[in-house]
Amino acid sequence: MEPRKLLSSLFYFSLLSLLSANQQVVDSAHHHHHHHHRHRHLFDFRPSKLFVFGDSYADTGNIGRSFAGSWKQPYGITFPGEPAGRFSDGRVLTDYLAKFVGIKSPIPYKFRRVGGKHLRNGMNFAYGGTGVFQSTSPLPNMTTQIGFFQQLIKEGVYNSLELQQSSVALLVLSGNDYSAYISKNGSSQGFPSFITQVVNQLVLNLKMIQELGLKKVAVTALQPLGCLPFSTAATSFQQCNGTENALVNLHNLLLQQAVAKLNNETTNDHSTFVILDLYTAFMTVFTNKGDHLGSTRFENPLKPCCVGISNGDVCGHVDESGTKKYTVCENPEAAFFWDTVHPTQAGWRSVYSALQANLQQL
Repeated sequence: MEPRKLLSSLFYFSLLSLLSANQQVVDSAHHHHHHHHRHRHLFDFRPSKLFVFGDSYADTGNIGRSFAGSWKQPYGITFPGEPAGRFSDGRVLTDYLAKFVGIKSPIPYKFRRVGGKHLRNGMNFAYGGTGVFQSTSPLPNMTTQIGFFQQLIKEGVYNSLELQQSSVALLVLSGNDYSAYISKNGSSQGFPSFITQVVNQLVLNLKMIQELGLKKVAVTALQPLGCLPFSTAATSFQQCNGTENALVNLHNLLLQQAVAKLNNETTNDHSTFVILDLYTAFMTVFTNKGDHLGSTRFENPLKPCCVGISNGDVCGHVDESGTKKYTVCENPEAAFFWDTVHPTQAGWRSVYSALQANLQQL
């Protein structure tokens, strides 16, 4: 499970040369693309519905209690004040994108039976722990989640006019496919081709959403996995792992190329697909030790708020006698990371603030 051993430095260098060769291609494609859309707002229509697919960076309650620590204390202490299935002390990416669109956060698929007005802001199909492929989780992967959406459309819960005129989709992929690959002892030589498979599958998912008639589809670039507390614990949360981030850059590069190609193939005059660059947003917040408005400060952005007391303990873990096996920092507002993988509400808010130009310009 130790990624540092898994990825030899030799592999790292060959990957870097591959990246620099590829980067020129993207830069030229990217250039042309931006020039064309510079003054246009992300939405050239008024969206009133958000449909979300993905994993724990987007899940707002689909994952069952039996599967997840996100239903245990102290998750949800900032918002809504108790555990509610979000992998954070409070709000997550979905909630902030809904805010950008100007609607309430869409209802989790799990609660769809409540029906009526609760469905009018769209729906969140994301399940924590999932990827584009069937990872170690038995929960519905992204393709299956899109299948749930197709089924609701078949049943007439949402009609094609609504999808064309007032809907936007968000696809969030934060690396569960890669942790599954590592846990299955996948080879370092095989990693680049596995990354290609993951991106290809993600692109198929983007096309599926487009075929349902949605005019705007946002997809996240992969965040710097090498900067997650899970990876930086080895350096006492001081240093990101460059080898892991090089792999992330390959994923993001391939995604960028694929999305540029999809947008070029789209017949109408605006780009359907927009990449939300979480990599740059996370890195910007780390560099600034807060959001650029200066309203949020993170002393050490890499250090998580809620941590297990000893090896093997995780945030939210309680032993048989009911003793807490974790500690929570005094002020989650001053931490970027909540646990070893997920940002706090303040973290997501600062990422959202770093994404503004991205959201406005594309």
